[in-house]
Amino acid sequence: MDVSLLAILSIGFIIGIKHSMEPDHVIAVSTLAGKTKKLWQTSLTGVFWGIGHTTTLFITGILLIMFKVSLSEKWTLTLEMLVGFMLVYLGLRALMVGGVASHHHHHSEKQTYAKSAFIGFVHGLAGSSAMVLLTMNTIDSLWQGALYIIIFGLGTCVGMLLFTGLLGIPFNAAKNSHSIQKGLVKVTGAISTSFGIYYIYNLGITEGLFALWFGAM
Repeated sequence: MDVSLLAILSIGFIIGIKHSMEPDHVIAVSTLAGKTKKLWQTSLTGVFWGIGHTTTLFITGILLIMFKVSLSEKWTLTLEMLVGFMLVYLGLRALMVGGVASHHHHHSEKQTYAKSAFIGFVHGLAGSSAMVLLTMNTIDSLWQGALYIIIFGLGTCVGMLLFTGLLGIPFNAAKNSHSIQKGLVKVTGAISTSFGIYYIYNLGITEGLFALWFGAM
């Protein structure tokens, strides 16, 4: 592996860490922080988010690169809109249920990991177009593109692992107080719902997705 490719992959890893810290990513995963009983389990939800995110980027990214196609603005924004609806759903669910792992009905860690992976999958689907553009502007061949996406994905796993670890500290500290943990869950739910509504408004009105949708009817 030559030095230039190694440098590009190293940069991709760093960009992956930075990418994992985008507001919609961290807000979505924060709604799961109260679903695990231990700090390391909370951290692991971040890893599963990264796995789901990387899976989508890899599959869709390689297909788009192979066939040398790109998504239209309408499709790109529509996939992004899925994130907005998901944030609202996760937020409302957290507000209504308010369930935490210390309550009588413990949330299955396996279910939490699966949900985190699905959240990452949706985020990866929404970001696949930008990932392909970044890869095609950086890498020359298909195998290098695949390697770049994998390294980028590892970066997102590390970044989200660190974030969820920090996020889990207050939940873990309050594990003996159901009322405090429930309050923390509701705070994350309110943030997720509010940001999701803003996200939908921004894409639909500011970015013009609603005009693209209804203009085609």
